[in-house]
Formats: sequence, C-alpha cells, structure tokens
Amino acid sequence: MSKSCVNSQVKLAIIAIVITIPLISFAVFSSDSNQFKKTNESKLQVMASFYPLHEFSQNVGKEKVDVKLLVPVGIEPHDWEPTIKDVQQMQKSDLIVINGIGFESWVDKLNEMNYQGVVVDTSNGIIIKNMDEESSVYEEHVDESGDPHIWLNPVFAKIQVQNIANAFSNSDPENQQYFQENAANYIDELDLLDLKIRNELSGCNHDFIAFHRAFSYFADEYDLTQHTIISSSASHAEPTAKTLENVINKAKQLNLKVIFTEEMADPKTSQVIANEIGGKILVLSPLEIGDDGTYISRMTENLNHLKEALC
Repeated sequence: MSKSCVNSQVKLAIIAIVITIPLISFAVFSSDSNQFKKTNESKLQVMASFYPLHEFSQNVGKEKVDVKLLVPVGIEPHDWEPTIKDVQQMQKSDLIVINGIGFESWVDKLNEMNYQGVVVDTSNGIIIKNMDEESSVYEEHVDESGDPHIWLNPVFAKIQVQNIANAFSNSDPENQQYFQENAANYIDELDLLDLKIRNELSGCNHDFIAFHRAFSYFADEYDLTQHTIISSSASHAEPTAKTLENVINKAKQLNLKVIFTEEMADPKTSQVIANEIGGKILVLSPLEIGDDGTYISRMTENLNHLKEALC
C-alpha cells in the first residue's frame, strides 16, 4: 500500500472520530436532561396510588401509558405503607398519581426518597370538606380535618380525571390531544352516571347510615344526609357501645330499615344494629379496594342499594 493511501485512510479515521464524539456527547446530554421525560420510543411510566385512580389513569392513558397499581388489591389503602420494593418501583416511574388530602400518608416520604418524577395531586381544584362539618357524628372526638373521599362524588371524579389528563399532557406533549380526547370521552360517561344518580334518587328519602364517613361529598351532591357508625374516615375503627346505642336510636327515629356495611368491614357491627331495628344490611362500597367491575359499574351498584334503602 502506498504512503499516500495510508495517509488518506488516517485522515478519514480522524474525521470520523471528530464527527462521532460530538454526536455521542449530544446523545448522552439529551438522555440526562430528559431522564424523567417520555421518549418517542417509550410509554409514560405511571403509578396510581389506589383502585379508582388506577382506573381513571388507564382510561386517560390507554395504550400510550403503562399504569401500575401501587396499593395491592385487597389491601386497605388508609394504612398502607410502601415496602423497599415499592419504593424502587416508584423511583422508576415518571408520574405518581395520588388522591391527596392526606389520603396517602406516605407521600411526604417521596422527598426523602429524592423522587425526581411528577406527583399528580388529583384533588387540585376541589373544595375540601372538613371532617368536623359532618352533621351526624356519634363519637366524642374526631382527629381529622380533611375528608379525602372525593372520588365517590362523580362530579369530583371528573375533576380528578381532567387533572390526570393535564399531567399526562404536560409530561408527553406529543400525545396531548390523545390524552385530552380520552379524558373527554370518559368524562362523558361520568356525566351519564351523575345524571342517572340524580334522576333515580330524586324524590327518595334523604337519610342513610353508612359504615364510615366516606360519603359526605356524595351526600352533599345528591341532597342526602349521611349518618355513620364510625365517625372516622378510616373504616377499621371500632365503635363503642355508646355509639351503637346512638346509631340504633337514630335509625329508629328516622324509621330506617337498611344499615350499610363495606367489603372490608366486619358485617357483625352493622348486623347488630339491623337486628335491633328489624332491618337488614347492604353493602355501600367506598371503592377503596380493587374488585370485579369498573368504577361506573360499582357506583351503579351503590346506587341500586341506596334506592333499595331510600326509595
């Protein structure tokens, strides 16, 4: 090989290196600067704190988003705390969708974890009801300030869905129209649910006894009055003998024949009251744990049980 050919090859190699190094540097910089942003080749990685938010997020994101449920099915979300494995999963996510209003007691730990993604508080834009505003309280003391059960009011659920759509759109602008259209379609379904509840509870009695204080927003929206066995937002609390006596007297005073319980509650408590008033128990689900069916189908089941009790 001639000396001139060798020199030419050396020059070409040097030129290739000079071109390649900036491209590699740019790729590394781009990767670092968008560490928690979606790329064209990947989906948004989302973790939803509990069942309703998981379903809302799936309806908004569909195939453009990977949504994982943080609190396992069958676990009471009020008391759930993340394990080391859960923390590792959260660190890998682009967004964590929460209910807010103190429902996720572990959320403050995200700062300690140095979480770099986006926390989506779906309660933004919703006027929060204080627990001490509840008109029907049978315990002597309630140590909570904000009622977190906003998802049980379909009108507020629509706001939560829109907050999720906006967060997805901000993190993935290329699919903004897709997310917003999905949200609009799902909100249309929630509108129909809202209208169905209004129409079918219109003209019915107003007072009902729920197991724990989960239905304040629902009751306010549909002109009902919630009374409760447990004067707490956590369903695992135990009523005192005095509380049971007060609830029995209230049920007799209002001529109620249905006492509501929940999936995760011991039905014996509600059954004791029902026996004393010559009534029966039905489930009024706070939808805090995953189950068969959808948000809309389970809310419709709640509606049917309320109609049986009130209409």
